[in-house]
Amino acid sequence: MMEIKFYVPRWGNRHSTWLAFLEKVKQAGYDGIEANLPADQEEREEMLTLLKANQLEWIGQHFETTTADFVAHAQQYEFRLYDLAVAKPLFINSQTGKDFFSQTQNVQLIEIAERISKETGVTILHETHRGKFSFCTSSTAFYLDKFPDLKLTADFSHWCCVAESYLQDQRELVWKAISRTQHFHCRVGYPGGPQVNHPAAPEWKEALGFHLEWWDAIIQHQLENKAKSVTITCEFGPFPYMQQLPFTQEPLSSLWDINLFMKALLKERYL
Repeated sequence: MMEIKFYVPRWGNRHSTWLAFLEKVKQAGYDGIEANLPADQEEREEMLTLLKANQLEWIGQHFETTTADFVAHAQQYEFRLYDLAVAKPLFINSQTGKDFFSQTQNVQLIEIAERISKETGVTILHETHRGKFSFCTSSTAFYLDKFPDLKLTADFSHWCCVAESYLQDQRELVWKAISRTQHFHCRVGYPGGPQVNHPAAPEWKEALGFHLEWWDAIIQHQLENKAKSVTITCEFGPFPYMQQLPFTQEPLSSLWDINLFMKALLKERYL
């Protein structure tokens, strides 16, 4: 039977110490976390030590390379991926490239990732994300055709926001991405943004339904391909993803509770 594992991001939980955060993650029944590698060496060692002590897995996350100058961007991207790979995460989820880089430039970045993955033995996935090479369905399809071994982290909430739809008229392209998905983020987006204020609210039933259809297809594809496991990060995030009340800046919903809701919903659905 295929194993399904659930992770929670450090993003949105940075107010907690690593000790408090990871103990909370363990108690909540997650299999691990998705996080970038701290730049501070002492904090880095603390994170890795506490993960091991709590028997939690770590998905490495890359998002820091934002430089607009391509030459500098490529150098920084290579450095950060090597840095992550040396720390031996379960795999690396990378937000790669820029939507305004040329296809040739984004191709060069994907080639860097492929080379580092082969050299280190650490799988590198590329997240479907606004502002990156994978910002929409058609852009992503080009790179999937160019790189037969390219694998995705599916976060289709971004595509809903970019396309201002639930991608009803792009089903073939969405299913192409699903066929190359190895990990996914279960955040629910909508045509006006990348995150609803609470996926359990009845007004977001349609949005949740579309995302469940995509996630079901990912699970089914992995089953058909006899995958040993599927990894899911419950990745509802803080402001500006989480809407706030005006003036008080109070979040409309509890971020921690929403991610627990998503974990419980998908565990009941798939296990």
